Amino acid sequence: MTSGGSFYITTPIYYPSDLPHIGHGYTSVAVDTLARWHRQSGDDTWMLTGTDEHGQKMLRAATANGVTPQEWVDKLVEESWFPLLRTLDVANDDFIRTTQPRHEERVKTFVQALYDSGYIYAGEYEALYCVGCEEFKPEAEIVDGTGPFEGLKVCAIHSKPLELLQEKNYFFKLSEFQDRLLELYKTQPDFVRPDSARNEVVSFVRSGLKDLSISRSAFDWGIRVPWDDSHVIYVWVDALLNYATAVGYGDDPEQFERRWPAYHVVGKDILRFHAVIWPAMLMAAGLEVPKGIFAHGWLLVGGEKMSKSKLTGIAPTEITDVFGSDAYRYYFLSAIAFGQDGSFSWEDLSARYQAELANGFGNLASRTVAMIGRYFDGVVPTAGEPTEIDLRVQRTVAEAATAADAAMTAFRPDEAIAAIWRIVDDLNGYITENEPWALAKDEAKRERLSTVLYTAAEGLRALAVLLSPVMPQSTATLWDALGAPGELTAQPLREAGTWSQLPAGSRVKTLAPLFPRVEQTA
Repeated sequence: MTSGGSFYITTPIYYPSDLPHIGHGYTSVAVDTLARWHRQSGDDTWMLTGTDEHGQKMLRAATANGVTPQEWVDKLVEESWFPLLRTLDVANDDFIRTTQPRHEERVKTFVQALYDSGYIYAGEYEALYCVGCEEFKPEAEIVDGTGPFEGLKVCAIHSKPLELLQEKNYFFKLSEFQDRLLELYKTQPDFVRPDSARNEVVSFVRSGLKDLSISRSAFDWGIRVPWDDSHVIYVWVDALLNYATAVGYGDDPEQFERRWPAYHVVGKDILRFHAVIWPAMLMAAGLEVPKGIFAHGWLLVGGEKMSKSKLTGIAPTEITDVFGSDAYRYYFLSAIAFGQDGSFSWEDLSARYQAELANGFGNLASRTVAMIGRYFDGVVPTAGEPTEIDLRVQRTVAEAATAADAAMTAFRPDEAIAAIWRIVDDLNGYITENEPWALAKDEAKRERLSTVLYTAAEGLRALAVLLSPVMPQSTATLWDALGAPGELTAQPLREAGTWSQLPAGSRVKTLAPLFPRVEQTA
């Protein structure tokens, strides 16, 4: 339920050297939909996304392209990552880049505070390192290479050889936080969701924590360690801190107090960084831990995790250019149980688009508006005394709105959409059962016709409000066609299920198909 308080939610910040694929888009639209829901429900909402621009991986990519690292990341962000947000209608409140001065200076402040408090010490480290993950790999993620990499140790995630690194680094005393972290997971059982992710994190921490190397000295593309400029801060420490630096940590206490702590939505492959290292760092700094971490599953194509390096990456525009951004958002948020892996196929996308959007929601909207135009000269009629079948629709709308809000609050947009879609199905059945085209032939049944079409129009009003965080374009078009008063995004979401909000006498407008037929060529 709404508290009127802060709802601060973040995507992970993305590596811009990896061009955006539908996996990145999946995370972004999920977080955007949750943010839109809370914003329209009256919560003090703030959505953050951004890019992670330091580290050895980025340096090597820039060198390979014959430019400086800053020139390289500037080009990628401008040409690929900002356009992704526009393509998918993501209404983020801020976009942070880890090369921005506001971030770099605040990171130094945080790390210096840990050093001054005795949580950082100098030491030597030797381990196998994955440049793709920017991580010294644990044993569980090291496998024997095959084929051209036979005889080598490779990363289980990237399937590329690991590098044996030996450096003098600075270390964070992560091991000191094992008991505090386990107590956190025990006292706040929903701190990590879903349960499968929580169980994985608890098991990992119980197996024992090692201190974390938080600096690198073999290259210089990063934020300098404030007390030793021969080292740069480990890219993951730098990256995790974006969630705090973006809302004022270090020099804007009023903003930080207003926004922090946050909810983080991440892919399950980076869960440990967010659910173990990040809260431990915050504990060491004397700051509140996040409100929660939600780890969603992977998008699979041909049974493999989405990856440009494995040629399974699909650009979001390949979908939006054919089906539109609303269909993209709807499909990925409804077809996959949020928190579990999900497989993508063009056949499934096309089938759902035709059945659920074009024939289900879109046709419902088109024929309702058209019948009001035909039988009532475009004016929404006044309903008569409702019958049980009319009251059933009202109950469906009210129950669906309540269930959708509970699901969104629980970070389950898929369940929310399923609840809302009961309205679509019920209204389509209601129109078929009542046959307004037949009622229109009998003047004695004029009042009944008025009731049926008002019920359908009012149901569409509720659908427009409830689906606006998921499909902002088509619902705005529908809202306008219904002649509904005010701005759609100003309608209180948690009141959407209250009946009779569409004023009788509103004038509808001609409504083109919300989801036009798509002819695909193989």
